[in-house]
Amino acid sequence: MPSPRDTSLASLSANGSFDVVVVGGGINGIGVYRELALQGLRVLLVERGDFCSGCSAAPSRMIHGGLRYLENGEFDLVRESLAERDALLRNAPHFVRPLATTVPVTSMFSGTLNAMMSFIGRSGKPASRGALPIKLGLSLYDWVTRKRRLLPRHQFRSAKATKAIWPQLTDDLRYSATYYDAWISHPERLGLELVQDTALASPTSVALNYAELSPVANGYQLADLRSGEILPVTTKVLVNATGAWLDETIGQLAPSPNSAGRLVSGTKGSHLILDNADLLQALNGQMIYFENDDGRICIVFPYLGNVLAGSTDIRVEQTKRVRCEPEERDYILASLRRVFPDVAVSPEQIVFSYSGIRPLPKSDHDFTGRISRGHHTMRLEGQVPQFCMVGGKWTTFRAFAEQTADEVLKELGHSRKTGTRDMAIGGGAGFTSGADDLQQELCRDFAITSTRALHLVAHYGSNARTVLAYCAARGDDQPLASGCLYTAAEIAFLATREHVVTIADLVMRRTDLAITGQISTALITRIAAVLAAELGWTQEHTLSEQQALMDDLRDFHGVSLDMLQQRTDKRIPTCA
Repeated sequence: MPSPRDTSLASLSANGSFDVVVVGGGINGIGVYRELALQGLRVLLVERGDFCSGCSAAPSRMIHGGLRYLENGEFDLVRESLAERDALLRNAPHFVRPLATTVPVTSMFSGTLNAMMSFIGRSGKPASRGALPIKLGLSLYDWVTRKRRLLPRHQFRSAKATKAIWPQLTDDLRYSATYYDAWISHPERLGLELVQDTALASPTSVALNYAELSPVANGYQLADLRSGEILPVTTKVLVNATGAWLDETIGQLAPSPNSAGRLVSGTKGSHLILDNADLLQALNGQMIYFENDDGRICIVFPYLGNVLAGSTDIRVEQTKRVRCEPEERDYILASLRRVFPDVAVSPEQIVFSYSGIRPLPKSDHDFTGRISRGHHTMRLEGQVPQFCMVGGKWTTFRAFAEQTADEVLKELGHSRKTGTRDMAIGGGAGFTSGADDLQQELCRDFAITSTRALHLVAHYGSNARTVLAYCAARGDDQPLASGCLYTAAEIAFLATREHVVTIADLVMRRTDLAITGQISTALITRIAAVLAAELGWTQEHTLSEQQALMDDLRDFHGVSLDMLQQRTDKRIPTCA
């Protein structure tokens, strides 16, 4: 059976003519690819790395309405974000779940005047937010969702009531406020499921990772970056969805200069994953959403058995791959000590770190928190018109994709056939009965443990049954390592069904082995052996893949070779 990537290359080789080519396989590019393909167009999605491997792999893992955006007066963005949050709760319930969020409040009126000035365009650093502006903001938040409410309304508590629930919160607080948003467990997998859904709905469309598009005399050519094969491509419209690399891509796709100037002004956001049982317990199952000394909003919440904390917001002048630098690590750890002063946090507890560049619209705001998280498109003239997707965030990817697709459809004189607001995504289809019912069914039908069933439901939703049937056919129910819930057959399924090209694709994005701090030298060796057998790697290539992954973990995620070996020696008891 050919792999999805082999099928994509064969389709492209047979027919290189497309209605639309989307460049950039992050969540925005994948979203517009799906939107256009569902309208009956033949669409090509080109990604030079792996799907969702850039900024889309580095979010705060929140699906939220953007409470902070109210302070900037971005009411339309908040309304759109809340609607999209609720749509994801319905369409991808296997990955997107409600998250109770508590805001510690240390004053009554502070920040009220500052918030009012923001509505009329003031762009400076915000003052500390007191109870009154927070209460007003949360009341607006509730009001926007009053008609189709999925989550509870907010509530305020006294300091005494707050400390009864979170005894280790700072003694400086006077009140707390709790509201509800959502979090996403596996964002990269959701992006991949969108690619897979599109392949089923539009077999003539093509999605290809590790490929690059460049102009030639009579159109474009696509280079397969793995084999070196060059294939001709023609298209009526280009969509530039390369995020932080948008401006650089404009020049690569169109020989003529862009008279509009730079469109993107990126900021860098870094996050830490900590193995800290005391901090996890102190959170009591909720996110704490708080201000740091510099006015920057920080977050900390339980994530797949560990704690996720972030983030920074630093302007970047040069677009390149980024990592969490020591000063950012110290900034985040200091913020945690500020809000939980009696909980010990240290660099040694960090099991993984990650960083990405937010592709924000160009802005002259001095305080980066004031830069809009909104989105828009810019149409550039040329022999082939180019629609540039500027801005955007994870929560609103579907709405942004829909808006961009409508502009492209208008350009082509093509009418919209269907919408995606209420369309289930991947394993979210048929998940209405909930995780518990599916977990019990899998235990009964496949004679597996409840722990193994829970792992599969959490990673694949309703598609868990397909994964288990594949594993059962191979007679494999043995874990990759002692206590690990992934099996060799499961890894083989991912390798052959999910556009896997490198071992990093699998470890970093098809599984959560890296971000949860479970990956070790022993697991890397075991996974590499499975991939070699399934993908036909030579011994030399297998060793090269292992080394490349270990280099990547060290250079960009703070996971050294010593840490990987220590995990092997400790025989980590569980894999999430």
